[in-house]
Amino acid sequence: MSTTPHSSVRSRRSLKPKPSKKPVYDAAGYVQGPLKWAIAATASLGAILEVIDTSIVNVALTDMQATLGATVTEIGWVVTGYAIANVVLIPLSAWLGDVFGKKRYFVFSLIGFTLASVLCGLSVNLPMLVMARILQGLCGGGLLAKAQTILFETFSPAEQGIAQSVFGVGVISGPAIGPTLGGYLTDTLGWRWIFFINLPIGIIAVIMAIVFLRPDAKQRPRSQQKVDWAGIALLCIGVGSLQTFLEEGEKEGWFESSFITTLAIAAVVGLLLFVWRELTTKAPAVDLRVLRHKSLAAGSLYSGILGMGLYGALFAVPLFTQSVLGFSATQTGWLLAPGALASAITMVLLGKISSKVDARILIGLGALGTTAVMFELAKITPQTGTDDLFLPLVWRGAATVLMFLPLSLATLGSLPKEDIPAGSGFYNLTRQLGGSIGIAILTTLLAQREAFHRAILLATLTPYDPETNQRLDALTNTFKNHGSDAVTAHQQAIASLSHLVNTQAAILSYADLFRFVGVVFLCSLPLLLFLDKGGAGAKAPVAH
Repeated sequence: MSTTPHSSVRSRRSLKPKPSKKPVYDAAGYVQGPLKWAIAATASLGAILEVIDTSIVNVALTDMQATLGATVTEIGWVVTGYAIANVVLIPLSAWLGDVFGKKRYFVFSLIGFTLASVLCGLSVNLPMLVMARILQGLCGGGLLAKAQTILFETFSPAEQGIAQSVFGVGVISGPAIGPTLGGYLTDTLGWRWIFFINLPIGIIAVIMAIVFLRPDAKQRPRSQQKVDWAGIALLCIGVGSLQTFLEEGEKEGWFESSFITTLAIAAVVGLLLFVWRELTTKAPAVDLRVLRHKSLAAGSLYSGILGMGLYGALFAVPLFTQSVLGFSATQTGWLLAPGALASAITMVLLGKISSKVDARILIGLGALGTTAVMFELAKITPQTGTDDLFLPLVWRGAATVLMFLPLSLATLGSLPKEDIPAGSGFYNLTRQLGGSIGIAILTTLLAQREAFHRAILLATLTPYDPETNQRLDALTNTFKNHGSDAVTAHQQAIASLSHLVNTQAAILSYADLFRFVGVVFLCSLPLLLFLDKGGAGAKAPVAH
């Protein structure tokens, strides 16, 4: 059989080997080339969406209350509903990723979060807004932990420092960016736009996730995958009750309320049964066995303390500036912005050296730096202004990063690859709960110390005290000079003196609060002994 010249040429061409493309993954399964940075940007964008929405609504609650005709207690559920849904989903994120696939679950969470944000903005009454916020919290719970898991599975151990710094910029800056952005949007466009702003960002994040995230491995048929319904139910009861207890306790007078007492009992019983269930079942919804890793157990505990300092102290500063100094939401946001910028810059710089320095040294320096900042903030007076707060808040932003990034690496960096999703979920849960516990403790401490200082100050203001009478006479004469009659001027003088006492009591109570946070960070230092070195000289286990 003869062949034509053309067919022989085609045949030779077909036998010629094609040039090989540069592999996308290395031998250990880590992503190579520019793709890994696209994945890092995608995961970080999802995390930023979730973190910002945790705090962005706080400055708009008054406007929401007026628009929807809600009481102070009722409007609080806009924050509480989101927080409860969020903390319930975070520990389940590893299981949901296994069942549906990490990429599918992350994309689904982004789509759900974006649509829920639109529903929040379109809400015509309070129940609709609260339900939309709960849906937003359920979807957001999968973004934070999954984003960190994606980064640990994308970057090699040697590159984790810079990868986690990209992720950390959003997580650290989010609590400061949220009030700034929320205050601006509320003052200019209205509160609904703090939710509508998520639509274009969410669409971009979904497209990036579909294009850049690595495809999911083939999943087992879902009919063969057991669902730990009992564990999920106990988690919802335990963590949901705990979060509600922390969110509503101060408003209800803690254990003076039967509702709060019931929540406390439900939280303790639910969590104990949940732990027992997850440690005894063969297919747990939340794999608590990962806590056998000493670094994860100690790091998660420290993460709770970090959450308390990060969210608790950050919660106290806006409260002080707005309630005592009379700042607007926008002014407070701009005051916090330089600290957020300092966090971002420090995060990027630290990412380059974190693999060369013992993580415990960096965390210790961060804790000591935060302590120093808290004691500096405790020097506040009635004359305190923006200039006095600027540098302490900038240093607070930088010091917090010294703890956050190395702690993530020391806690999760040495885990076997298969334990990272569950470990990341538990680690992020403790930080979120730490923030809630910190805010609950600090709110109670603030109220108690303010009452204490007010009682002390009032004890010195008696009709028999010459200085008090002189101050009262001077104030009375001032109001008389402004046109008030003698009786009215005297009443105005008493009211003015009472206001001065309340202001001084508030300032002293905030000083106590800042000192308390500083002492907590000092007391946390012994936990460093149980952490790994992180990137400095620590070899990744064989499972990597």
